[in-house]
Amino acid sequence: MTKDEVLMMADVLSREKELEKDVVFLAIEAALATATRKRNREDIEVRVSIDQGTGDYEAFRQWEIVDDDAVLESPISQMTLAAANISYPDVAHEVGEFVEEPLEVVAKFGRIEAQAAKQVINQKVREAERARIYEAFKDRVGEMVQGVVKRVGHREAIVDIESVEASLPRSTWIDREALRNGDRIKSILTEVRSEARGPQLILDRKSPELVIELFRLEVPEVGQGVIEVLGASRDPGSRAKIAVRSNDPKIDPVGACVGIRGARVQSVSNELNLERIDIITWTESPAEFVIKALQPAEVDSIIVDEESRAMDVVVDENQLALAIGRGGQNVRLASELTGWQLNIMTDEAALEKAELESQASCERLREQLNIDNDVAEVLVEEGFLTPEEVAYVPVQELVDIEGFDQELVEQLRRRAKEFLDIREFSELEKTRPEDDLLSMEGMDDETARLFAQNGVRSMEELAECATDELVELSGIDEERAAELIMTARAPWFAEAQ
Repeated sequence: MTKDEVLMMADVLSREKELEKDVVFLAIEAALATATRKRNREDIEVRVSIDQGTGDYEAFRQWEIVDDDAVLESPISQMTLAAANISYPDVAHEVGEFVEEPLEVVAKFGRIEAQAAKQVINQKVREAERARIYEAFKDRVGEMVQGVVKRVGHREAIVDIESVEASLPRSTWIDREALRNGDRIKSILTEVRSEARGPQLILDRKSPELVIELFRLEVPEVGQGVIEVLGASRDPGSRAKIAVRSNDPKIDPVGACVGIRGARVQSVSNELNLERIDIITWTESPAEFVIKALQPAEVDSIIVDEESRAMDVVVDENQLALAIGRGGQNVRLASELTGWQLNIMTDEAALEKAELESQASCERLREQLNIDNDVAEVLVEEGFLTPEEVAYVPVQELVDIEGFDQELVEQLRRRAKEFLDIREFSELEKTRPEDDLLSMEGMDDETARLFAQNGVRSMEELAECATDELVELSGIDEERAAELIMTARAPWFAEAQ
């Protein structure tokens, strides 16, 4: 291969495959090294160095330096350190380095050598292409990408994205979507896998992120950050809800996203197979946000349960079907958008639920404080639902209740505090290790308390644990866990003998 041919090949491969010249020259060097090795008919090691400016190249035979005590696995390509020092005394050598001698450069290779060189170049170029594609896309997971459908199969559609093939699995198509070759589509890049056959790009058109990215593309105010899309929920191909907020009080976020005559929202809908999109103004108040998210249904009242992050949404009988939506779609999307579990109910159902909860609260207080039902009912009606509230609210709040006097209030507070003390003691007892565990050989107080807090309070319970289970429960190392378990099982073995 002449120097002009080397330069021309490097230029052509670099442009056609969009690879750096350095990468292409490395592939050509590997190919020339393989061809030279074939020509010598021996399994020698060869290094080729190309001058990227002139195209001139040099070839060198190499020997790997191994320790003097090592057995030469390949005398053709290995040399002991002592032999290297004798043969090449002018240079200091170390084990693992290479010594080399120049080889005659052949301008023209035979058919076998040329074929081997071609195969090496193709392989190295493919590897470089795969590495380039992976590096180009690995940091773009979660982004929206645009491509052209190249072919449609039973399990997936292949989409051409920036001259790279990506997979759109059938499970990620929008419902009732019919893709055809040549269709231009937008998707979310959800995964980039590095595999032996090359990087695998996985797309998704069902992701709520696609709606957000489409609005960022179609609405300049969203792209500029003046309007924020704070969340989205979808029933792909049917309906979607997005929450928007304006950072400029002069700009209406809903109006900006809808556009003149609905042009902007219609453009997004067209990309999503005519998916209907509800645009909702985000508010800091969770209850107000939920009311807006359930539109067009009208809400009468909302009962918020912060602890379980749930809301009972009360609507009129004639609004019930609208609030729930077909197949529960409206309430489901509103729940996903707001992050609250929404229970839609009528006024009658809400009253029944409140009555049942009130009765349950009365029953709990009656048992916990050992009081009669009338007193319990009064406490619940006044909003005192737990012993903590009775024990620690200001005394005057209880005294002000009609029918309550100072003596009754003090008695209620004393009983509430006694109940809380007993409950606290009971909880502490549940996490206290038993004596046999504390006195077990190899056990210390801190580890015993740690075990007890995770439900292992006795030697018997410890003996029944598996090593991996104990490691997961307590976080101690596997070796120590195994030792303690075997110590706890020692009585078993003693009984068996």
